Amino acid sequence: MKKFQSTSFIKSASHAFDGLYLAFRSQRNFRKHLYIASVVLLISLLLKVSIFAFCILLLTNSLVLVLELLNSVFEFALDAYYKNKYSRLVKFAKDISAASVLLMAVTSMIIAFFILGDRVYQYYMGLAGFLLNFG
Repeated sequence: MKKFQSTSFIKSASHAFDGLYLAFRSQRNFRKHLYIASVVLLISLLLKVSIFAFCILLLTNSLVLVLELLNSVFEFALDAYYKNKYSRLVKFAKDISAASVLLMAVTSMIIAFFILGDRVYQYYMGLAGFLLNFG
C-alpha cells in the first residue's frame, strides 16, 4: 500500500469533510461564498423556481465554492514551496487564481439575477393582475 493511500471510501470521505471543515474555519471568503450560496438557494426555493433553474443555481454556486477551495490549495502550496517568501511569480499565480473565483462569482451572480429576477417579476405581475381584476 502506498504511503498516503486511503484504505476505504469512509476514510476518504472523512478526509474530504476534514478539508471542508478546515476551509470553513480558515478561509473567510469561502464562508462568505457559502453564506451567499445558501441565501440564493433558499430564495430560489421560496420563489419556487423550476427544478432546472434550481439546478443551474446550485451548479453555479458550487463552482464558485470549488474554485475558492482550489484557490486556497494553490495559495497554501505556493506559500509552502516558497517558504512564505515573496515572489512576483507567486503573486501572479495567486492573482490569476483569485481572478478565476471572481469571474465565476460574477457569472453566478448574473445568472442568479436573471433567474430570480424573472420569478420576482412574474410574481408581481401576477399580483398586479389579481389586484386589477379584484378591484
